[in-house]
Amino acid sequence: MSSTTEWWSLGIGIGSLFIGIAILIVCIALTNVLSRLGKTLDEVDRQIATLGVPVATTLTHVGGIANTADSTLARAGLAVAQLESAAGKATSMAAQLGTVVNNFVSGLRRSKPDDAITY
Repeated sequence: MSSTTEWWSLGIGIGSLFIGIAILIVCIALTNVLSRLGKTLDEVDRQIATLGVPVATTLTHVGGIANTADSTLARAGLAVAQLESAAGKATSMAAQLGTVVNNFVSGLRRSKPDDAITY
């Protein structure tokens, strides 16, 4: 082999060694970052588990309030329907009463006191 080929292959070997060492360093740094990330996620999981019970209780309470509001609105709707029905009946009754009074007054206007008594 010539000396040029030997230096060239030696350079490739040393370059490959440096690339391997650089990849090793990057992998070690990535391991440290992922390890910290795992610890952070474990802490987040712990805090979420701690907050889970109060949040669930609050949501249950809010759900109860919403159910109470729904039933109250249903009752109010029923009361409004009954009031509208009563108002409709009262309007009908007032119209009938107005018709009766009008007929009575018309009857009084038609009759004359002189015509009622004849001798």
